[in-house]
Amino acid sequence: MNILVFAEKFTALNELCSGARQIGDRVEAVVIGPVEGQDITGADKIWAIPAQSGAMLEDYTETLAALLSKVEPDIMLVQPTKRCKLIAGRLAAMLGASVITDVMELSKNGDAKRMVYGGAAISTEKAATTTAIVMVGPGVLGGATQSNTSNNEAETFNFIEPKIKLIVIRKEQKPKVFVDLPNAKRVVGVGRGFVKAEDLEIAHQLAEVIGGEVGCSRPIAEGEKWMPKETYIGVSGLMLSPEVYFALGISGQVQHMVGINRSKVVIAINKDKNAPIFKQADYGIVGDLYKIVPALTSKLK
Repeated sequence: MNILVFAEKFTALNELCSGARQIGDRVEAVVIGPVEGQDITGADKIWAIPAQSGAMLEDYTETLAALLSKVEPDIMLVQPTKRCKLIAGRLAAMLGASVITDVMELSKNGDAKRMVYGGAAISTEKAATTTAIVMVGPGVLGGATQSNTSNNEAETFNFIEPKIKLIVIRKEQKPKVFVDLPNAKRVVGVGRGFVKAEDLEIAHQLAEVIGGEVGCSRPIAEGEKWMPKETYIGVSGLMLSPEVYFALGISGQVQHMVGINRSKVVIAINKDKNAPIFKQADYGIVGDLYKIVPALTSKLK
């Protein structure tokens, strides 16, 4: 199986290539800009598309379509960012290819397992077209057992000017998010059990003690806006696979649980003894998180 990998961020590209090595016979990566010093784990070859001044990522769609036609991979792995999803849809329309989204498992024969009905069920699908465009999130494929970081073959693929270009009207700096939840071994998740944003400090203190990161349920990010959207864990957010996941004040609705269902150990703290999360947690404490979490942090110190 030949796999072509495309991602918006280099870290995601490296991770996807590393994981693709486990299921593919040959792995090739697409990089926009120079490739000097960008050895990629697991990639046999790097296709370098010259960066264009003022071009948006979407302006490279026609170039990617031409590259796909040339390489003819069995699968194109794509990082599931908003911009990459837009590009994947346009590529599928241009080339008549299938797109499989929200993939949580991918086999060597191309079978993809993905969540449907908001995470209530899992569907196994396989593309009916020669090339399948598969959207795979961080941590899904895991790391490769072998690497190929020093012998990447490189070839330049010329940029194709799009018929219609995006015009940048203005740019605004987003607040930087310094957490790396997809690769975190320990994660503390916060939910609506917290009364106000300032109280999240006790979750950060716990995360600091255990050497972990802090994420949240969707209402905390999109409803209350206490944390960035990049830290939201769930069916339309991040899919995690930590060794330990602390769920603080999280009820355990299916939309959130599908984002942590690959956690090795789940520890839940909630004052509602009937909260759904206790049915899926390995360990549960019924009680006031404002009393339990500081006490737990103190003990762990």
